[in-house]
Amino acid sequence: MKVEIKDLSYVYPSQDCALRGVSLVMEGTTPVAIVGQNGAGKTTLVKHLNGLLRPTSGQVLIDGVDINTHTTAQWSRKVGYVFQNPDDQLFLESVRKEFEFGPKHMGMRKEEIGERVEYVSNLVGLADQLDTHPFDLTSTQKRFCTIGIIMMMNPDLILFDEPTCGQDAQGIRRLRKIIQELRNQGKLCITISHDMRFVAENFKRIIVMKKGEAILDDDIEKVFARTETLKQCFITPPPITRVAQGADLKKTPFTGKAFMEAFEEERERRICQM
Repeated sequence: MKVEIKDLSYVYPSQDCALRGVSLVMEGTTPVAIVGQNGAGKTTLVKHLNGLLRPTSGQVLIDGVDINTHTTAQWSRKVGYVFQNPDDQLFLESVRKEFEFGPKHMGMRKEEIGERVEYVSNLVGLADQLDTHPFDLTSTQKRFCTIGIIMMMNPDLILFDEPTCGQDAQGIRRLRKIIQELRNQGKLCITISHDMRFVAENFKRIIVMKKGEAILDDDIEKVFARTETLKQCFITPPPITRVAQGADLKKTPFTGKAFMEAFEEERERRICQM
């Protein structure tokens, strides 16, 4: 899967300019996180990747094909989008029917649908809720139901919009497992998130949006080392990273283990200088 965004701009009917000449390339299976404050253009950007929005100017290519050549329904076979609000995607009377709806309309074989229901329902933790009405699920279960709906169609690219909202520790662990599973299957996962700890633990590449522009796009270590730029975007690195920066460590760690390794390296370096 390869996504090419070329000088993309988008102006809403209200004349508000949401994107200003964004150019990015995302390909392979390495998960990508898009971060930035509210109104930075994150959701507007990803809605162009399945045709929910169309460029005012510029171009979006999915595996070399211009987004404008197909409908959003056609792109849904290749690009799946999990909305921030689960209620926007739920409309049938059981989890099972929600899971089966997309594949049936895609013409997937009945046997394959059954196999995918079993696999996906276990992955998202809803194997015991297949006959439950989606609106009787908890808010966390609803979110995983919408993830399951998209995974049922087996797209090559999945877009998550703030998937950690309202999640407890168990839900965060399940999300981590899903993202890893998607990568193992050769899928590209692009995630919008305000949760910097979740981002730090699950993504190597970070794109920082500000006022409709992609102002940073790099490995997580390099992005979180740009403290002044991040402050301007109202982005705060994870606590362990801030401690390391306050201690003037040379590396930018994101876990307790990485912090201790960086601390020991710095201690040895300073001893050698004495």
